[in-house]
Amino acid sequence: MEIKHKVWIEKDGKVIFGRGRDDILKAIDEQRSLNAAAKKLEMSYRAAWGRLKASEERMGMKLVETGAKDKSMQLTDQARALIERFERLEKDVEKLLHSADQDFQKLLRRNGK
Repeated sequence: MEIKHKVWIEKDGKVIFGRGRDDILKAIDEQRSLNAAAKKLEMSYRAAWGRLKASEERMGMKLVETGAKDKSMQLTDQARALIERFERLEKDVEKLLHSADQDFQKLLRRNGK
């Protein structure tokens, strides 16, 4: 038995942040380019760009900035804070579900299942 979950944040019924966007931002931070980040994640540039822009519009904030000199892309402070908080949320949910899973395992063992 295993409890499954998936966490994401919506606004007005539309996704603004989740594991996929978290992965895109972390890849941008590592690669310094949306194109390189998309390739690393094995997704199209258009898909990565669309998710990034949709999140920025729905949240009303910039998540990336482009360098004036070298055109490299970097995360904004807000993006870094969002990543950090989202990942903490995921860890908190995982701890809660692990505890619940242990409780269910005990209940099932008591009932001989």
